Order: sequence, then structure tokens, then C-alpha cells
Amino acid sequence: MSSLAYIPSPHSGVVDLGPFHLHAYGITLLLAIAACIWLTGVRWVRMGGDWDLVLRVAVWGVAAGIVGARAYHDITSWNEVPHKWWGPFAVWQGGLGVWGGILLGCLVGSWIVRRSGASVRLMLDAAAPGLLLAQGIGRIGNYWNQELFGKPTSLPWGLEINRDNRPVGYEQYSTFHPTFLYELCWDTVGVLLLIWIGRRFRIRPPGIFCLYVAYYTFGRFFEELLRIDPAHHFAGLRLNAWVSIVVFVLAVAGFVWSQRRGEEKPSGPAVRAAPRGPRMAIPKGRVRPGR
Repeated sequence: MSSLAYIPSPHSGVVDLGPFHLHAYGITLLLAIAACIWLTGVRWVRMGGDWDLVLRVAVWGVAAGIVGARAYHDITSWNEVPHKWWGPFAVWQGGLGVWGGILLGCLVGSWIVRRSGASVRLMLDAAAPGLLLAQGIGRIGNYWNQELFGKPTSLPWGLEINRDNRPVGYEQYSTFHPTFLYELCWDTVGVLLLIWIGRRFRIRPPGIFCLYVAYYTFGRFFEELLRIDPAHHFAGLRLNAWVSIVVFVLAVAGFVWSQRRGEEKPSGPAVRAAPRGPRMAIPKGRVRPGR
């Protein structure tokens, strides 16, 4: 299958800067993380919070997210892990499961927020669009590695894949569905949609976060139907398609529950109020009546 117009793939996923060899995949992830921190910080400050907490959450959440993402990949795609001692840690070769990264990153980040005395639910809502933006940008890393693309296509936006990177049984095809581009577009639209919903409607936290999860998993399900990279299948569907279904149902249920629960006292302000300093001690005998 050939196409008159197509998206060319890079010849190499490594950027050489003198003696330094930078992996484009890693650079893309750094840009995704920076975008997430920026957007989350802007939203959190508008909610009355401060940048210091966002940065602390980012340090611990990103570290935990990378560990969780790699662990998810190693567990669910063990046959793709390089047979070297460093194989389970080779994130520079791709292989990061977004499910594990978001789960562990959010859990650790929520723990940091709770210890600070701020509202975990508000922080989840503040971070939701940023997380989706990071996921979209991060998919560009798949483009650099020529991985996780879809079925063969002759559409003008088909992605050219080198023969060495084509799955077994697809060697005769040259262009494939650019699922990285589909998800980038889907996630970008989702970011704008979540921000608009948050401004247009009164959504109780963590409703925006639940909508983010539901939106992403809905699109991810159809993306999984296109992808042809090796994956474990159950009842005719890829493992991540089943994960999308389960997480989508949980997210919708979480959104309904968060919006229907009765009025309650907030768990805490966006950020703990700064102390005003010690009060002046005044002897009882010096207090004037009526003052």
C-alpha cells in the first residue's frame, strides 16, 4: 500500500549535540511535563493556591509517574522488555504505560497535597487539563520512535514507517494510521473542552478530573481498535481497550457521585492560610472594660 502524500518519519530518534546524544523521546517527555506544570500552576493560582505546592507535587508526582508508567509496561508487556539487566528501566526506548503513570503520580501527588493541608479534590481539578495536555504532547515521542501506530492506510496523512519498524505481517505496507497524531488532536480538544466546562458550569470537585478520565478513555478505546503493535488480547479486544472500558465506567460513576452528593464542608482551602504571627500577650489586669 502506497500513498501519494504521507507524513514522513524521522530517520533517527537521537539528537546529536557535539559529544551529547539526546533521545528525542526523552526531550518530548520533558516538554510534556513542563506544559503540565505550567497549566496546572496557572489554574491552581487562580483557585487561590500558590506555585510552591504545584512544584512540590510535580517533583514527587513526576518521579512516581515514571515509576508507575514503566512498571505498568513491564507487567502488561513483559515480552517487549529488553533481555538485559537494564531492560526493565529502559524508558529511553519507549515503553511507558500511561495508566500506571497517571495512577501512581496522582496518588503520590494527592498525598503531598493532603500533607500540606490543601484540598486534594481542588488540586485534581486544577491538574486535569494539564495532565491531558501532557499526554497529548507525550504521544509525539511515539513518532520519534516509530512505534504504536495504527493499521495500514493510504490516506494523505498516513505515517511512513521504515521497514525495520513494521510489525510482522505488515512488511509490505509503507504507510499507517498516525495514532500519535490522532491522540494529540483528541487530547488538545479535550484540554480546551475541560477548561470551558469548568468556566461555564458549576462543577463540584473532583468533577473536572472525572470528566478528564472519562474523555481520555473514551478516545483511547477507539485508538486501541486501530493499533497493531503487539498486545495481549482478551475476548477479542486488546488489554488496554478493556482497561479503557473499566476506567471509563468508574470515571462516569465518580462524576455522578461527586455532583449528586449533599452539601458538605470543604476538606480545606486551596492552600493553607499563612499565619499572621503570634498574638500579643496582655495581662488580664491591664484590659480595659468595654474594649
